[in-house]
Amino acid sequence: MHQGIPENSIPAFRKAIELGCDYVEIDVRTTRDGHFVIIHNATIDAYIPGRKGRVDEMSLAEIRKLDLGVKYGPKWKQTRIPTFEEVLVLCKGKIGIYLDLKSAPVAELVRLIKKQEMENSVLWYGLPKDLGEVKLLCSDCVPMPDPYYEVLLPSMLRSFRPRVIASNFETVTPSFLKKCHAAGAIVIADKADPDPQSWEKAISMGLDGIQTDAPRKLIEYLKRRKKLGSS
Repeated sequence: MHQGIPENSIPAFRKAIELGCDYVEIDVRTTRDGHFVIIHNATIDAYIPGRKGRVDEMSLAEIRKLDLGVKYGPKWKQTRIPTFEEVLVLCKGKIGIYLDLKSAPVAELVRLIKKQEMENSVLWYGLPKDLGEVKLLCSDCVPMPDPYYEVLLPSMLRSFRPRVIASNFETVTPSFLKKCHAAGAIVIADKADPDPQSWEKAISMGLDGIQTDAPRKLIEYLKRRKKLGSS
């Protein structure tokens, strides 16, 4: 959720909660001094006009001085890059977290999630080796592997026995969904463009969740769809 609001920011997450979204997606990276911050890219170049630098070469204090809102207008001035802990506190009891593990130690993130008692509220998306570590360290945590191709799905289902599978609209087929559901896993798929026609097609096939940058439009579509179904 970041249309018109600084991406990966507290205001964006608050808006997602207000809209009634099920999850917010966050991207976790580590600063030079070992703190966890929420930012998609490895550098700040695309977010801060006139500034360049790698997140892992900057301290938390340096990161916190940056203003994410400059590119979005006066309303969003002084919007800061949040820490992982801030997002956990904000989301607890209000909305789930789709954690895209960019660059951070799994063990320490698990510790912080357990501290907030949010093991079942966080979906972990990342490399298979990292998700394997999540399984070892936290039996109640929810790894969310992505097979990328349907041919790789059976082995992933066997090795992870996941509750949730990540995918995209190009990969999802009736047979893909059938295999996941038979294994006891739901499927969340990403659709870059807000496209109700493709939403309808995927939902009709049995897709369980949609990841989108247009949550308001998706929620309105789902409400209309439900209303039509009950009329």
